[in-house]
Amino acid sequence: MINTLALNLLADVMKWDNEVATEEYAWLRLISSMKYDGYSDFRAGVRFLESLVSWLRHFAEADRSTAYRFIKTRLVYISTLEMQRVIETFIPETVTPYLRGAVGEELRVKPYEVWKTTEAATAFRRHLRRCLFVGLSDGSRIDVLRRANAGRLSPEQVVPMMNVDDDKWKSLADDLKKELGENARFNDVYLIDDFTASGTTFIRFPEGKPKGKLYKFEKMVQDAKERLKGDFPLADNYTIHIHHYVSTTQAHDALVDRVCEANQKLEKKSFARALITEGMLLPNDLKLATVDKTSRVATPTRGSDGPVVDLCARYYDHDLYVRLEKHCKEAGQIDMKYGYADCALPLILEHNTPNNAVPILWAETEGKLGEPMHALYFRRDRHG
Repeated sequence: MINTLALNLLADVMKWDNEVATEEYAWLRLISSMKYDGYSDFRAGVRFLESLVSWLRHFAEADRSTAYRFIKTRLVYISTLEMQRVIETFIPETVTPYLRGAVGEELRVKPYEVWKTTEAATAFRRHLRRCLFVGLSDGSRIDVLRRANAGRLSPEQVVPMMNVDDDKWKSLADDLKKELGENARFNDVYLIDDFTASGTTFIRFPEGKPKGKLYKFEKMVQDAKERLKGDFPLADNYTIHIHHYVSTTQAHDALVDRVCEANQKLEKKSFARALITEGMLLPNDLKLATVDKTSRVATPTRGSDGPVVDLCARYYDHDLYVRLEKHCKEAGQIDMKYGYADCALPLILEHNTPNNAVPILWAETEGKLGEPMHALYFRRDRHG
């Protein structure tokens, strides 16, 4: 039941008359019950409305209408159900078309003819079995992926986390050989994560040295291959697929460039090529502003974004940057007004708020080096 007291407090904070309050209550009741109350990091006894009241109060009265309009018209919230749908469509909409193309090329038939003969259908199943799916974090939701594909994927081709020990590598190899023959190896490896906004952390070369998830996986593979020899289950020159359930266009383009750089700089890499895919590609105009990193001038991508960009600049505590300075410098930043890598996203994921979202949504600071910041959606920050 929607908290009537919170609605009344909100009307008081916003100075709404009865007519405006009645209209806004309808939207607030709907969006709270359908989406926003499901955010996993709301504190006990505090859901969206209570958090909204507290958040709006920390703005000056003259700025509250801008802040509220930002939440109502520009915020994008990806719910649990929406994320589940993206995960469920991963195999049929991303993996299946790729494998149909591979089978079609192998049998010299059109991809849409793969289901036409028993030979082609059998070849497709063999190709699918030679795919290895590796979760890169809790966000990869491997449990959901497995349930959605029960009977389609073998448990011995899905790895929930990237830390794979030798026993697991051997188990993967043995099971694959039992099903497909002694020479069977995984030809395709899917590295799966939930979200990327900048694409900068997956692979990078600060001071010329490789860092990031792709490098960690590559090093793990090379070390295991050296130890296990013939018991290692990945084929030579396999194809690696970098898949995010949700990605910005900025991140997709950055990953393309960074993978090209990795192809040149990674020594004796184990994979032949890397393909980048996503379940939901967010458009470029989702971001609030394009920030010139030299002048630090924010140019709104939409005319109506100007007042919100101004709020991001004024309601900012530079202590946020100091706390995350090491990671910010790697992205070429001198402040955190617009989030990590200046992505300036008005975006919330149901299980956590990305640090690429504008900090006025998620930052919680005491105001040591600027304005105290208060979170609407509290963020769990793994960097401190």
